[in-house]
Amino acid sequence: MTQTPSSPPSPRIFSKERDPLMDALRSGVVPLKGSRLIQVGRAEEIEALAYSIGQIRAGEGATRFVIGDYGSGKTFFLHLVCQMAQEKKLVTVKADLTPDRRLQGTQHRARRLYSALITSMAVKGKPEKALATVVEKFVTTVKAEAESAGRPVLTVLRERLQTLGAHSGGPTFAKVVEAYWSAHEQGDEEVREAALRWLQAEYAVKTEARKLLGVREIIEDRTVFDYLKLMAVFVTMAGYKGLLVCLDELVNLYKLSHKGSRTANYEQILNIVNDTQQGQAPHLGFLFGGTPEFLTDEHRGLYSYEALRSRLRENPFAKDGLVDYNGPVMRLSGFTREHFYELLRKVRFVYTSCGNDLPDFGEEAVEAFMKHCAGRVGDAYFRTPRSTLKEFIGLMDVLAQNRGADWRALLERVNITEEANPDREPLRKEDDVSNDAASLATFQL
Repeated sequence: MTQTPSSPPSPRIFSKERDPLMDALRSGVVPLKGSRLIQVGRAEEIEALAYSIGQIRAGEGATRFVIGDYGSGKTFFLHLVCQMAQEKKLVTVKADLTPDRRLQGTQHRARRLYSALITSMAVKGKPEKALATVVEKFVTTVKAEAESAGRPVLTVLRERLQTLGAHSGGPTFAKVVEAYWSAHEQGDEEVREAALRWLQAEYAVKTEARKLLGVREIIEDRTVFDYLKLMAVFVTMAGYKGLLVCLDELVNLYKLSHKGSRTANYEQILNIVNDTQQGQAPHLGFLFGGTPEFLTDEHRGLYSYEALRSRLRENPFAKDGLVDYNGPVMRLSGFTREHFYELLRKVRFVYTSCGNDLPDFGEEAVEAFMKHCAGRVGDAYFRTPRSTLKEFIGLMDVLAQNRGADWRALLERVNITEEANPDREPLRKEDDVSNDAASLATFQL
């Protein structure tokens, strides 16, 4: 694995990255900006995912499964890869699977997942809600092309959108984009917002979409994957290099007790794996984040579905310390004390940048902080580091605002509690129902 450097790195730090990063860590959430500043280890894993990003840029498809125990830094790693993809001019979308958001399902469950993904759309310089930015870039590109050629914009627009016609749902998608352009030109904000709502799958019934946009189709549960493939084509038309879809918390599929519901979702995963590996999803990549049980459990995990088991089976030679990062499955090792020590040093380094120096809070303080936390909760302080980081930043906040305070005296106030593993909690009974059962429950004579 990686070696711990003898001193913190010295990347160039800007307040536009530092401040959101510190705010996110204070709140105990994964940062949208600045993840690179505190990344620890994972050099081989990052290199492997960079190769997959290169495949997407080249017009291929890619699917990778990032597998790790609770507390292994899986979610942070997925966010970091998304930021890497944005730097390489990819569009990224990400969402967590929940009982109400699944890859396949009735009762609008799959549509809600698609809506969450598109709402989260991000590009370099726009870390969230970037759908309008992407559509505007496409429209602007078409307009510039038409003006340089001395042709009507609408004519060029329709020619460009013809490319979408070869894809399932493409003609309707093209009509919605054309409606967006017309509304943009005419200053019709209602239709413009309606077009964005359609692209985000916010219409549950067709009537309103037909009234505002003149289309007879909407994005539904059964068409979610088709429209993700279509969106990948569209973002490349707008000048980006592809689309990366990041789905975390797949353990929620593993928790489903109804075999039919699990199997339907695993079939959708199989479709994704097949299409991305066989050239049926150009410029489209998927990152799935899950636990070891979600992958290997032969009764309820992906390995319970034979077709996925054969495609995702890991290299039998990659054992006893040997690794293989070329396969579809990437296992993340857990955090070590050494990793966490380096993480705290980097967090301190970023915190004290931009003129926020804490001269008395150095290496001795970091080591003492770790020793104190270990005495409270044992190894849990670095295996599930979220609450530990919150306390660490809280301590620095007090020191920064009270220059006479002594960190040694404050250390005893650091209160670390062991985090419960939510992956072990079963679904609520009302969430763990089959699609058919949910449909029957709402049926009335």
